[in-house]
Amino acid sequence: MTIPIKVVSATEDRSVHFHQVHLEDMGRVRTRKVCEIEDEVVPQEEVGKGYEFTKDELVAVTDEDLDEMPLPTAKAIEIVAFIDADSIDPIRISDSYFLAIDGQVAAKPYTLLRKALERSDKVAVAKFAWHNRERLGLLRVREEAIVLHAMRWPDEIRSPQSLAPRDVDLDEEEIERAVQLTDTMALDDISGFRDEYRDAVEELIEAKAEGIELPEPAEGEEREAGQVVDLMAALNASVKAAKESRGQDATVHTMQPRKKTTAKKTASGEKRAAKKTTTKKTAAAKKRSAS
Repeated sequence: MTIPIKVVSATEDRSVHFHQVHLEDMGRVRTRKVCEIEDEVVPQEEVGKGYEFTKDELVAVTDEDLDEMPLPTAKAIEIVAFIDADSIDPIRISDSYFLAIDGQVAAKPYTLLRKALERSDKVAVAKFAWHNRERLGLLRVREEAIVLHAMRWPDEIRSPQSLAPRDVDLDEEEIERAVQLTDTMALDDISGFRDEYRDAVEELIEAKAEGIELPEPAEGEEREAGQVVDLMAALNASVKAAKESRGQDATVHTMQPRKKTTAKKTASGEKRAAKKTTTKKTAAAKKRSAS
């Protein structure tokens, strides 16, 4: 079954982006592509791809070379298997794309594949070429549309074993308190959350552009640098606040930790900006012979 489709980005970048500027006169600072041999700026049409084959040898690879590779997934999304969705580790999921039909001729096979995915309660594993590399993908249904989730290959996932903390002493009461926190903060819908940091940055930019006084931080938002955080006190306070917000009995049996802990800085990940792309491909299901 072959389905002509178009690949459309399922997400959009709503982050606030900044330009690099010279603070003395606010002139734009741009990145120039300079040839290290000629020490001159190279026009875009003369920039190509080169692979470092050895330390002193670069091999030029053109877009035409990549397009002419005899790879079945170069022009198609090839379905290779169907599996249970729960068997996929979420850490392997990357960017997401909607698959839209490319012409009315694709309507019937597209709908057939969508219905099969819905009734089987399975997801399809697919292979496809994207940005000059072969990718692994996951096809599932969302609101009557087929979604393609790009996936990382197994060897692209780092092992977390070296990151696991050393053994610590915990008793059942401490664990139960943490479990109680998860129960009191449980939600069925998180669609109401919004990017408050982006809102604050936009407010800051608007204030500076209009030359007005910058907004003051809300009460309680500032925290003294290097402040020691009592984990159990924080858990107790969170449980109490969550109960009060639901009108429940907010009585919390305070429990003191046996050792003081000092909060360490947390590492925050930076999301890559998703590019809006629309690419024509075909989704092809490949039958495998039973061994």
